[in-house]
Amino acid sequence: MATTPLIDRTDISGDQNESPFVMHHSDNPGAILVTNPLVGDNYSTWRRAMKMALSAKNKFGFVGGSISKPATNSSDYMPWVRRNDLVLSWILNSLSKEIANSVIYASEAHEVWIDLQERFSQGNAARIYQLKKMISDLRQEQNSLAVYFTTLKTFWDELGSYST
Repeated sequence: MATTPLIDRTDISGDQNESPFVMHHSDNPGAILVTNPLVGDNYSTWRRAMKMALSAKNKFGFVGGSISKPATNSSDYMPWVRRNDLVLSWILNSLSKEIANSVIYASEAHEVWIDLQERFSQGNAARIYQLKKMISDLRQEQNSLAVYFTTLKTFWDELGSYST
């Protein structure tokens, strides 16, 4: 009996070389890329989720800084503006109302990304200490083993992210 491959390779041909300027039908400014908006104290997990979502859409370069703003007389300028505005919309959709209001007038996605990092990223040493303390203090108490282990694993995973 013949088996069917899980992935149709014809659908992803050339995917690695796809331009970040390519727009897909799902790329619309009203899209919500992450389920938990940034409220301040969840910056680390919000950043990780946004980074994965933007990377999956091949748009992380707009916030990461590898896709810089072209000169206004360049043929790439207007396509860059449209994609940058799209990424800005996605970021705004993933922020609490108060935080969104503080960055609404930014013109570049990269500026917003850096601004949020500077405001909400705790120093690594302080956060690592805090995570180690939370792991040390964690008790199962009335929680099920699954809830206890999930909480512990969440702390371990975040702690591990600081060493990579």
